[in-house]
Amino acid sequence: MIASAKSANARAVEPFEFKSAALNLIAFTPNTANLPQLDDALKRRLGGNADFFGGDAAILDLSAWPESANADDLSALLGLLRQYGLQTVAARASHALIADQARRAGLAVLPDSTGSRELPAEKAAPAPSPAPVPANSMIIDRPVRSGQQVYARGGDLIVLALVSHGAEVIADGNVHVYAPLRGRAVAGARGDSRARIFTHCMEAELLSVAGVYRAIEEALPESIMGRAAQVRLDGNKLVIESMKLD
Repeated sequence: MIASAKSANARAVEPFEFKSAALNLIAFTPNTANLPQLDDALKRRLGGNADFFGGDAAILDLSAWPESANADDLSALLGLLRQYGLQTVAARASHALIADQARRAGLAVLPDSTGSRELPAEKAAPAPSPAPVPANSMIIDRPVRSGQQVYARGGDLIVLALVSHGAEVIADGNVHVYAPLRGRAVAGARGDSRARIFTHCMEAELLSVAGVYRAIEEALPESIMGRAAQVRLDGNKLVIESMKLD
């Protein structure tokens, strides 16, 4: 009787299942097929950090990809993105020839999109009141030294000590640095345009929110440099604002 029950259960288990899944992917939109130019731009924006994205999946938005480019150009681009840790799994293309090139490169071709969704511009406001710390946040209570990288996957990153030049702090949510921020800070690493960067002392080398980057190549205004500040998106523009601390 026991053996018969076990046999019935074994027959009831299906070999596989189909389930719906919602994935938060990075979208990369190349505006040129000039690989050296793309490589130089990536080095500048990512601070020369190879494997910056650590194997994150990405969608290739080919809406601005030149029709004169060929399949070899596209394959070379995929190789370049892999160098920075982006694993391209799908593409969007409005032109049939480009969509065919993407398929031959082994990418799934998704329905064309009119572009990335933009949130309405927000009015400048005083620093928000501290919010409860999400359960999946990461708290770092030691300095982040040059060459080190800290990534809070799926939540906020809270750093209670110095972030040195050449260090990198990354979060899928907000980045909070309650000390001088002198390295690179990336908030909304998986595309959350509501994410922000907060610091008690703004001296950063590079700032990014939801893929919009700004390398700090020139001195920041005196009202921001060395002071408490926040970084947020206003449409597709990165805004750096001073904050008044009580």
